Amino acid sequence: MSTVWEEISTKVKLISLPGVYLRLKEVLDDPNYTMGGVAEVITHDPAITIRLLRIVNSAYFGLATQIDSVNRAVNLLGTQGVHDLVLAASVAQSFEGMSNEVMDMERFWRKSVVCAITSRELASLCNVLDGERLFVCGLLHDIGHLVIYQMAPGKAQQAIEQTNAHQGSLHQAERTLLGVDYAEVGAAVMRHWKLPQSLWEPTEYQIEPEKAEESQLSASLVHIAALMTEAADRGEQLDDALIRVSPLAWQVTGLSADHCLEASHKVDAQVSGVMQLIFPSN
Repeated sequence: MSTVWEEISTKVKLISLPGVYLRLKEVLDDPNYTMGGVAEVITHDPAITIRLLRIVNSAYFGLATQIDSVNRAVNLLGTQGVHDLVLAASVAQSFEGMSNEVMDMERFWRKSVVCAITSRELASLCNVLDGERLFVCGLLHDIGHLVIYQMAPGKAQQAIEQTNAHQGSLHQAERTLLGVDYAEVGAAVMRHWKLPQSLWEPTEYQIEPEKAEESQLSASLVHIAALMTEAADRGEQLDDALIRVSPLAWQVTGLSADHCLEASHKVDAQVSGVMQLIFPSN
């Protein structure tokens, strides 16, 4: 690995998630945990409590009745749902102080939300039942760029300029200049946070889903969703973006260009609402 990556990997260990997530994870790691114990951890953090109740009562879930307590929300969502929603809110909190001079944070999170919604929509089209976990995978897929821009902004900008000048791929430019790409950095952060393999593996192998071991389907869905998201952000035609989709991703997911077009039509209407739910300050 290059010296730049060694410096980044050392600094990655300094990035921590809020205490509420760490306490929640500690509770869930106990085989004797109770739903009441899970709810108690969340109620000790007013900001997370408000976000959780806002999300569960939103059109995103479309519930017929109002959920007015954390206990009811926890029992409704289940432990994985609570874990993933608290994780999403916690990651947003961890990077809230990042300067917009380094990266346009609103644009970054909007793209992340677009990828999250797209991942979930694609998952539903290929009958993946765990759509909410795919939402979180999509949301976190690009956090490696947050780390790179904080810790090696000069090299990161050089990689972008090199990509634009030669019309190459950003991850290849990053590998040349940094010795690592954003997907590997993101996965390293997620492993440092001790997130499950079902979350970090789709991030690490989103560029090359054929290398995934246990989460090839999830990695393939994030791979397609990320290409669609980048195309939308650049104003590129969807068909041009889909040319870059890995043949294995089409095979594993059973999706087609028509499926992707169908999913893309459902995304725009949801973005603003989800942004306000997860990132209310944006």
